[in-house]
Amino acid sequence: MKNKNTTVLVFVLLVIAAALYRVWDNRPLGFAPQCAMALFAGSVIKDKRFSFLVPIFSMLVSDALYQFLYTRGLTDIRGFYQGQWVNYVLFTLLTIIGFFINRNNIGSILLGSLAGVLFFYVFSNFLDWLGGGLDINNKPYPKTPGGLAQCYIAGLPFLRGNAWATLVFNSLFFGCYHLYTRYIVKAPEVVKAG
Repeated sequence: MKNKNTTVLVFVLLVIAAALYRVWDNRPLGFAPQCAMALFAGSVIKDKRFSFLVPIFSMLVSDALYQFLYTRGLTDIRGFYQGQWVNYVLFTLLTIIGFFINRNNIGSILLGSLAGVLFFYVFSNFLDWLGGGLDINNKPYPKTPGGLAQCYIAGLPFLRGNAWATLVFNSLFFGCYHLYTRYIVKAPEVVKAG
């Protein structure tokens, strides 16, 4: 029962985070909860099948909501866009890094968060360059080592924003989870024992 309740709590928390961060106008580039969501789910959900599904499904629910609002003219934010599947794949892979995060150790959470951010930065920029991503002048990056370097340099503001977002959101996720497991889940056990 405890594992089921934890999975539901994690899912609700991640759907809220995935939906609400988008309403922040002029947020820093790359400031989004998705990396933190995948790392957190990988760390705290015991059933590894669900640890992959929960962050992906929460993002899908959020994206579908925003796509619905976009098609109705209620927001300028699209829910779905070209090439988005790459992010879903990378976030799924980030969940594996979460398997190695000790949810009870701040150093492990910090190190895992930074490893996840770097993983996402390296592979998302490489795949953007490989797939014909556009530079600031809307021209594809040249398929040369110099073009790849330009792509990584252009991604630095996103790296910075993603690093801050992952640290902030993981502080919230792991902090809420710690409070939940310490004061809500264990409280009835103390009452029964007394």
